[in-house]
Amino acid sequence: MKTFALTTVVAACLQLAAGHAVAQDTIRIGVIAALTGPFANTGKPFEDGIKTYMQQYGDKVAGKKIEIIYRDDGGTKVDESKRAAQELITRDKVNFLVGFSLTPSAMAVAPIATQAKIPMIVMNAVTNGITAKSPYMLRTSMTMHQMTGPFGSWTAQNKIGKVYTLVSDYSTGLDAEARFNKTFTAGGGKLVGSARVPLANPDYSPFIQRIKDEKPDALFFFAPGVEDGIGLLKAFSDKGLDKAGIKFLGVGDMTSENPTLEALGDRALGAVTVLNYAPTLDNDANKAFLKAYAVANPGRPPATFVTVAAYDTMGMIYETVRQLNGTVTGEQAMKVLTGMKRESPRGPISIDPATRDIVQNMYIREVKKVNGKLVNEPIAVLRDVSPN
Repeated sequence: MKTFALTTVVAACLQLAAGHAVAQDTIRIGVIAALTGPFANTGKPFEDGIKTYMQQYGDKVAGKKIEIIYRDDGGTKVDESKRAAQELITRDKVNFLVGFSLTPSAMAVAPIATQAKIPMIVMNAVTNGITAKSPYMLRTSMTMHQMTGPFGSWTAQNKIGKVYTLVSDYSTGLDAEARFNKTFTAGGGKLVGSARVPLANPDYSPFIQRIKDEKPDALFFFAPGVEDGIGLLKAFSDKGLDKAGIKFLGVGDMTSENPTLEALGDRALGAVTVLNYAPTLDNDANKAFLKAYAVANPGRPPATFVTVAAYDTMGMIYETVRQLNGTVTGEQAMKVLTGMKRESPRGPISIDPATRDIVQNMYIREVKKVNGKLVNEPIAVLRDVSPN
């Protein structure tokens, strides 16, 4: 009975918040993210990107002051995600919910955002189709299919005829493998083997030797953490796969500027990855972003694709508040956000009106040494890639 009563009170409060045009002088943005724990490498860059945008454009728009309220859910504690969303809506009266380091957090908050009619913007979770869970959800990061599908096609088109796949044994790893395999084989490529590694504490050594024996042209690898990228690439180099002419292929965070490239050094040279951003992109928006980032975040690691997603999210929110002249309701905000187009540090982006997911460029990047420094240098651009 106590649980029922509490749920009823929360629901009533959410309904009271729904559709209410806040007449206050402050626009509040609630950030739900992994700010501590093993997934803080997604949550902390959210802070960096938000600070960068506000360093560049200030803390006021349309006469309203912008206030940021952070809540830490550790990334995987869905009860904390839900509690944070409820408190941010009913107590703090936020106008937007953003963040969501991992998919379970976004899925847990979706019905709460729907009931309260509060826009929620996913800045990292990459599972396909999650925006369908709420008409008030949109995404500014990317989807797994958006990376691995085009990457498989590109691989087949670039004289890499035989590939061995190695992925973490869980849903996203299997999804990454399946989409890469589908487009790679459709382009004429041949799969010569596959293996799955445990999600926790994987030992890559036996897999690496097996791959070397199969003599593929390349290895496609996916795992959820940067530490996995470091471990795999160390084994890849130490066992001589690179010297045997086998290329390393992976999603972008497998060769992150920090800590992966710093930890690996020259062992990372030649690794090829796909991602929606590279710090070396030569466009005006990226140059301005990197300059503001350095001022706003002294001593922090280099900006990542997660930082850029948070930065772009702030840009979309500022533009929404501007178009609504400071009077924001969830329904009006979603009308503005859906279909929005912007020039981002990663290139042109837009929100697909049908899915509320992001359309953007994907970059094929190769680890090279430029002026004595290891960088992910774009070697190909896949333009206007749809999320599915």
